Amino acid sequence: MNIKIVIAAHKEYFMPDDPVYLPIHAGSSQAAVTLPYLRDDAGKNISGKNPHFCELTCLYWAWQNLDADYIGLVHYRRHFRGKNSRIISGSEVEEILQKFPVILPRKRNYFIESNHSQYIHAHHAADLEAVKQVIAEKFPEYLPAYRKVMKRTTGYRFNMCIMRKDILDKYCQWLFEVLFETEKILDISGYDTYDARVFGFLGERLLDIYIEHHQPPLTTLPVTNLESQHWGRKIISFLLRKFTNGKYRCR
Repeated sequence: MNIKIVIAAHKEYFMPDDPVYLPIHAGSSQAAVTLPYLRDDAGKNISGKNPHFCELTCLYWAWQNLDADYIGLVHYRRHFRGKNSRIISGSEVEEILQKFPVILPRKRNYFIESNHSQYIHAHHAADLEAVKQVIAEKFPEYLPAYRKVMKRTTGYRFNMCIMRKDILDKYCQWLFEVLFETEKILDISGYDTYDARVFGFLGERLLDIYIEHHQPPLTTLPVTNLESQHWGRKIISFLLRKFTNGKYRCR
């Protein structure tokens, strides 16, 4: 079983010593420094879109350039957790993939927010309006899944996944067509640096929509963060955004 999991990174960092993992320099086409990793501007790529697409430039690179039975995406500081280790091993991944063709991160629960309200409190409502317009025009069969996902209080996050290649092919073809079409109609000229990462944020929600529509057999794993997550600050920021109409962001 040939498994390749790319690790999106924008700086030099600890990397697991396991042959399934491939560190890749995200946004390497515009970077001021060269990292000792693979580059996402080699071969067919969208590396130049990294400020707006985040780690999805690495997913696109992997989809277009890797020859493997299973392909995955994680982050330099966020990984799938193993049974007895902070970072899952390739052998454990292979064991899981023998039973499930898709591995996703355990869902995040917003409890008092739907996916729709959480997004518009944290970002711009226009983002969701634009992506919904594209889905309605190009892929109307996905609208029921869009509505279901937006009403839920739980969702997959971080654009993390491991998928059998044929499933990944179909997912990425749909995902990037939706994002590229949304890019054409969404004006982000007034967005700050954080909100300009809009297509990475939308990609997280589109994964839920794709999974809801197709219902592939899958399992989920907990996510481990190798850095402090500042949960107290995040919770305060979350509550303030909700009750101040999205006008506050804790940085």
